[in-house]
Amino acid sequence: MSTRHQDENLHISEHDLLRLTADMEEAHQATLPGLHEGVEELVEEVREEDVRRREFLVGIGVAAAGMALIARNGSASAYAAESSPLAKPSPYTGDLKVVALAVALENQATHAYAAALKAARAGRLGKVPAAVATFAVTAMNQHTAHAKAWNAVLIGAGRPAIKGVPLTNQPAVLKALNKVTSITDVARLALSLEEQAAQTYSFATTHVTSPAGIKTAASIAPVEAQHAAILHFVLGEYPVQDTFLPLNKAAQPALLTI
Repeated sequence: MSTRHQDENLHISEHDLLRLTADMEEAHQATLPGLHEGVEELVEEVREEDVRRREFLVGIGVAAAGMALIARNGSASAYAAESSPLAKPSPYTGDLKVVALAVALENQATHAYAAALKAARAGRLGKVPAAVATFAVTAMNQHTAHAKAWNAVLIGAGRPAIKGVPLTNQPAVLKALNKVTSITDVARLALSLEEQAAQTYSFATTHVTSPAGIKTAASIAPVEAQHAAILHFVLGEYPVQDTFLPLNKAAQPALLTI
């Protein structure tokens, strides 16, 4: 590949990209202790909330049984005796809905980077500089680590772990991945996913009620933002730092299909 062709697809030197990737990994490693601590605290919070909910439901059940007894004695309407049981709640409710969304977003990014690397190995992207592959692998591994941490919350809370990408926008992402033919195409697609993830975590810090959940989201958001900043450099765009991270691209729990 000629230097000119490489410059058209990679608007940053390989040396600088490797340096930024190393900085990104260093930042990621620095956040892991806080991330794991936040996950443990969040699991405990969810378990305590579940205990309180079960105690409440037991109380409701006792009251319903009393009403049924009264009904059978003719002192209350038959409705109390025939009332249907409480509907089974979704496994992902409240803050756990946001946790499930976080896992799905992390899985989506992991799958996208894996697909891009597969396309590169198949020659669909032309000659890919080694620094680009290093960045993709590093970012992919970090997303995998984040997904594992969030899934630990779900498992610890007795909920099913999320292994796939249960998001309504996943078909569109897969369609876009099938069309990539250059590093630029991949970088733009990855940038959209990274910005979505970073803004979703920022959104979560003000919409999640759990202190541990806020702490965990806040520890991951800067790493996702760093991914996005490096991709801006790859695309030849200077990532101007906003005073506040915008939220217009943040994913909402309604994006989940579960």
